[in-house]
Amino acid sequence: MTNTVKNKMRKSFIQILTDTLLPKWGTLNSMSGISGLGRYIVLQAVLFLIVTLFLFVLTPHLWGKDQKHKPRNPAGHSLIYLVELRGSINPGAAELLKRALKEADMGQAECLVIELDTPGGLVSTLRNMVQEVMASTIPTVVYVSPSGAQAASAGAILTIAAHVAAMAPGTNIGAAHPVNMGSGGGKDEIMKQKAENDLAAMARSMAAERGRNAEWAENAVRESVSASAREALELKVIDILAKDLNELIQQLDGITVSLPDGPAELVISNPEIIQIEESLREKILRTIADPNIAYILMMVGMTGLYFEFAHPGTIFPGTIGAICLLLGLFALQALPVNTAGLLLLLLAAVLFVMELIVASQGILGAAGLAALLLGSIMLFDTSKTGVSIDTDVLWTTMLGVGSLLAAIIYLVTRATLSRPQSGAEGLIGEKGIVRKTVGMSSGKVFLHGELWTAVSEETIPVDTEVRVIGIDGLKLRVSMIHGGKT
Repeated sequence: MTNTVKNKMRKSFIQILTDTLLPKWGTLNSMSGISGLGRYIVLQAVLFLIVTLFLFVLTPHLWGKDQKHKPRNPAGHSLIYLVELRGSINPGAAELLKRALKEADMGQAECLVIELDTPGGLVSTLRNMVQEVMASTIPTVVYVSPSGAQAASAGAILTIAAHVAAMAPGTNIGAAHPVNMGSGGGKDEIMKQKAENDLAAMARSMAAERGRNAEWAENAVRESVSASAREALELKVIDILAKDLNELIQQLDGITVSLPDGPAELVISNPEIIQIEESLREKILRTIADPNIAYILMMVGMTGLYFEFAHPGTIFPGTIGAICLLLGLFALQALPVNTAGLLLLLLAAVLFVMELIVASQGILGAAGLAALLLGSIMLFDTSKTGVSIDTDVLWTTMLGVGSLLAAIIYLVTRATLSRPQSGAEGLIGEKGIVRKTVGMSSGKVFLHGELWTAVSEETIPVDTEVRVIGIDGLKLRVSMIHGGKT
């Protein structure tokens, strides 16, 4: 095997990372007493250790710390798993709930308590969460807590769908009338009516299945009725009123719930509470999984990358743009996205890049803006889920992004059409003064603060104004300006 082949084999992925991440390679190479192969092995080992430690530290935060299988201990403790859902009902909350149910099942928990405080959220996400709760083999307890918390809109239906519904004093539930998120309810009355009927039927079905007040559940959707914790208990919307978690657990003991496998009685003694923490990934997704935020991230990302393509080397816009674009795509993978809208946004990006390459005098840029607007309007599948971009956010973002892109396109087009301002080509058309008579063989012309060698097909005397008509190497070809300065 030749040395060339060996060197190619040694150029591994880790070696490439080493060259990138360790700029002081040369300093390390100068270490005396260590051969080249030895230094290579040492750096490989160091880099491998760094990457391993990074993944070891980051992975649990990204995916959450799953609880190990925990059978009941000899003391007869009952395991109560606890997870907090606070903020809007979105894909991040759905992922956390799904993981909590899985961990509770693996840990042989007596039940899973979901502490809820939400103003509502996405209908599509709500359906996924309700399906998870209905199919759970572990009893779920939705506990609206602490005092001042709410289970509004989608949160009300999620509470009704739980095996046990509980609230703390000073909380409220209801107001579940559907709206198009971010669109102020929309103007299509038929679609509004369909969404209302669909959600009302779902609420009534969930309440009837759990033996709760189905009429109130339907009115919460159709008429946006709401109730305090005590009113909800009197109306049989919830099962338990508890001031804190300890009191809730005491009241859970002996309750019979209906599971997919049949009725099951909760027997709780010496309860041990296991808190399920939200992972970093779920926190990020919960924060950005809002149609408006996801859209803004996408637009900022596209604009930043476009600015970087238009002005290579600026670095900052391209870096921020890439991060925002990836975060936006991360959010979109969890939202109901319309394929046609996403393809139009992709087409807009392609047209903007082509505008930088092809001198279309702004035609491609204008087509890109049109594709961007249409793609933004069609991005989310509003007809099925009620998810849409807020009108104010849409037009404000479009105005800002469109203005910036139009300005960049204008500058690029003007630079393309204008004549060169520097270099040899930039001298053509410039005016100078003859300092030494210019003829067929030679002469001197003062131009741009410098003395240039010049030639001309006619004899031009000293102090005559001339114009550069061409360049031959380092010689200027000039012609007399008739009527010019002398």
